[in-house]
Amino acid sequence: MANHFSALKRARQTEKRTARNRANTSRLRSALRQLREALTKGDKKAAEQVFRQTVSALDKAVQKGVIHNNTASRYKSRLSARLHAVK
Repeated sequence: MANHFSALKRARQTEKRTARNRANTSRLRSALRQLREALTKGDKKAAEQVFRQTVSALDKAVQKGVIHNNTASRYKSRLSARLHAVK
C-alpha cells in the first residue's frame, strides 16, 4: 500500500472514480439491454419509448466520458435501424 500522503490521496480518488465509472457503465448497459429486449418482443410502441431513454443514456455516457462520441453514434444508428425494422 502507498505510504506518501499524495499517493494515499490518489488511491482514494481512484476508488471513487472507479465506482462512479462502473455505475455509469452499468446504467448504460442496462438501458441497452432493455431496448434490445423490447425490440425482440416486437412491441413497437414500447420500443420507441425505451429507445428515447436509451439515447438519453448514451448521450449522458458520452458526457461523463464513459464511451466515445462515435461509439454512441454507432449504437444509436444501429438501434434506430433495428427499431424501424420492427413491424
